Amino acid sequence: MAAGTIRYWAAAKAAAGVAEEPYTAENLAEALEAARAKHPGELVGVLRRCSFLIDGDPVGTRAHETVRLAEGGTVEVLPPFAGG
Repeated sequence: MAAGTIRYWAAAKAAAGVAEEPYTAENLAEALEAARAKHPGELVGVLRRCSFLIDGDPVGTRAHETVRLAEGGTVEVLPPFAGG
């Protein structure tokens, strides 16, 4: 298990009610499942539309179960942004 920080931006931050929080997980799927359990309301729907960066690298279309998290790492949760 790795411990790190999950950061929420824009609509994800509003839905979670916090800008960031710690995670303990082996992969992105586990970290997101824990976030859904902590914030079972609006965040669940927002996460379906988000993109994710792991330590600055985009996840893209990779299965979240295959995206390993590093000790001390950062998960950035990026909802779609309007405008340019």
